[in-house]
Amino acid sequence: MLVLASQSPRRSEILRQAGIPFTVRVAGVDESVLAGEGPAEYVKRLAEAKARAVEATAEEVVLGADTTVVIDGEILAKPADAADARRMLRMLAGRRHEVLTGICLRRGGEVVSDCESTAVVFGEMSEGEIAEYVASGEPMDKAGGYAIQGLASKYVAGIEGDFFNVVGLPVAMVYRYLREWAGYNTREG
Repeated sequence: MLVLASQSPRRSEILRQAGIPFTVRVAGVDESVLAGEGPAEYVKRLAEAKARAVEATAEEVVLGADTTVVIDGEILAKPADAADARRMLRMLAGRRHEVLTGICLRRGGEVVSDCESTAVVFGEMSEGEIAEYVASGEPMDKAGGYAIQGLASKYVAGIEGDFFNVVGLPVAMVYRYLREWAGYNTREG
């Protein structure tokens, strides 16, 4: 059985849609960026910390994941407040950025981890559009302050890479590792 070490409804929905059975177990993890830590190292470290933080039997495979947005070398995690969400959206408007998701699969003491990167191009956003989007509340629990599958979809001018990575889980990568590394089969769980 797969154990998802995340309370993200988006990650749960992606796994459900892909037909991958799972259960959810969550433990708190400090998501602060460490001094000198690069974006890929950051998301991979958090994914592993999440995977290691939950209890699991020897037969269970634990999946930890963390997503962030990067522009101009700056990591844009979840906005602290509405002002921070507006700041992030101003940075993204009319520009290209990267969305990185680190994944970690753990079975017993063994782990495998990886990182997926997807490029997203935002169209221009007026101050009024930014204010309206922030007022919707949607940006508040999303890396980079937006949900590509939600109200922000109308601002996405292009994407290069895995759409599901931007939503929060590169499911094709996860499934490949489940099959190759863990010998996983969706019929057997």
